[in-house]
Amino acid sequence: MERKEKLNLSMLFDFYEMTMANGYFRQGMQERITYFDVFFRRVPDGGGYAIAAGLEQLIEYIKDLHFDEEDIAYLRTKGLFEEDFLDYLRSFRFTGDIWAVPEGTPVFPNEPLITVRAPAPQAQLIETYALLCINHQSLIATKASRLVRAAQGRTVLEFGSRRAQGVDGAVVGARAAYIGGVHGTACALSDQVFGVPAAGTMAHSWVQMFPSQYEAFKAYCEIYPNNAILLVDTYNTLKSGVPDAIRVFNEVLRPRGITKCGIRLDSGDIAYLSKEARKMLDAAGWESCTISASNALDENLIRDLLLQGAKVDCFGVGERLITARSEPVFGGVYKLVAVEESDGTIIPKIKISENVSKITTPHYKKLYRFYGNDTGKAIADYLTIHDEVVDDSKPLVIFDPDATWKKKEVYNFTAKELQVPVFQGGKLVYDAPSLEEIRAYCAQQLDTLWEEVKRFDNPHNYYVDLSQKLWDVKYTLLEENH
Repeated sequence: MERKEKLNLSMLFDFYEMTMANGYFRQGMQERITYFDVFFRRVPDGGGYAIAAGLEQLIEYIKDLHFDEEDIAYLRTKGLFEEDFLDYLRSFRFTGDIWAVPEGTPVFPNEPLITVRAPAPQAQLIETYALLCINHQSLIATKASRLVRAAQGRTVLEFGSRRAQGVDGAVVGARAAYIGGVHGTACALSDQVFGVPAAGTMAHSWVQMFPSQYEAFKAYCEIYPNNAILLVDTYNTLKSGVPDAIRVFNEVLRPRGITKCGIRLDSGDIAYLSKEARKMLDAAGWESCTISASNALDENLIRDLLLQGAKVDCFGVGERLITARSEPVFGGVYKLVAVEESDGTIIPKIKISENVSKITTPHYKKLYRFYGNDTGKAIADYLTIHDEVVDDSKPLVIFDPDATWKKKEVYNFTAKELQVPVFQGGKLVYDAPSLEEIRAYCAQQLDTLWEEVKRFDNPHNYYVDLSQKLWDVKYTLLEENH
C-alpha cells in the first residue's frame, strides 16, 4: 500500500482503541454513552502548578474525525474486523459533547482538564490524540512558565527547533511555550502558522565566513542596522568580540542615530562575561545595548545567573524548554468515570489500585475554582457531581480528599466553573480565543495564584477538594470494590 500524501490523524490511535471500539460494536454498545476525564497526577519538576494547553489542536482533530477508504482497507488487512464494523467506520463522526478548561489556565493534579461525553466507540478512539495534544503542550507551557518566572521580567525566547522531537515538537511546542509566557521563538513556521513572533540574527558560521570578525560584524550591521545583535564569542569574547562589536556600532549605527543594538553570548562563564561586557559597553557609551545569553539554559541556571549578578537582558532557551528535558513527560491520563443508561441515569465508575495515586475520582463532575473576594487570589479548586450547585454566598467547609481529617472553611469567595462547553452534539460551540488572548489570559490567571504556590522549591500544596456528595460516591465505590 502506498503511503498517503497527507496523513489522516484519525488513524493516530493506540491499536487497542480500535479493538475496543470494535468490541463495543460487536456487543451492541455502539450507542452506549460514556464519560471520560483527562487529568494528570503530578506537576512536572516538583512544581506547584501546570498550564493547560493543546485544546486548539484537539478541536481541529475532532472536527476532521473520519476514516478514508485507505484507512478501512488497512484495517481489513489486520484480519480482526468484520465488514459491518468497517461499514460503520465509513460514516464515523464525533457526535458527543466535550467540556474543557480553557488553554492558559493554571491547573492542578487530579482535576479534569477535558471531559468527554460520547458513545463508547467515539470516546475510546479519541483517547490517544487527546492525550497527545494535552500532554505535550501542557508540558511545554508549564516549563515555559517556570523559565519566565526565573527570568524575573527579562525577555525569554524559545530557541529549540533543532533539538525538538519532530516537526510538531518544534512548531506546536513553540506555540505552547508562547502561551506559557515566552516572548518569541526562533521557529519561522510557528510564526507563519500560529503567529508566535519569530526573530533571529546570526550564527558562528556568519562570523567564520569573513576574513575577520570585524568585517563580519560590519557587514551584518550594514545589512540589518535596525536588528544589529552580534554574536561575540566565536573567538575571544572580551579581547576581540565585544571590542569589535563596539567599533562597528560606532562606525555604522551611531552616524545613523541608531541606539538599539545588542550582543549575544553563547558560551563560557555567562555571569562573568556579561558583567565584563556590560562595563565595556557602558564605558563606550552603549548603555542601550542589550546582552542576550543562550547555551543549554533552564530555569535553575537562569536563577543562578541572576543571583550571581549576571547582566543579561534576554535568555534564549533551546533543548531544555522544547523537550522539557528535566522531566519530559506530563503524565496525563484518560479514564472512564461514568456510563449513562438509556433512561439518562448516570452510573459512576471507578478504577482502584494498590497504588493510591492511581485511584480515580468517579462520576460526571463539575470543576470550580474559588477566588477570595478580598484578595482576588485562588483559594482552592472544588469538584462536585454534575448536578450540584455551589452557593458562594455562605461559608463552605472543604476537605483534602487524601486526608479527610484536614478540613478548611472558605468564606467571602466567588465560585467560578473552570470547564467550558466545546462540542455539543458533535457541533463546535466554543469560540476559540486568539493565541495572544490565550497568552494574556494565562498571565492574568497566574497572577491569581499565591506566590507560595508558584515557588520552585517546596511549593504550597494547592487544594483540589471533593464535595461531600462526590466523596460519598467515591467512598461507597471503594467499599463495594474492596
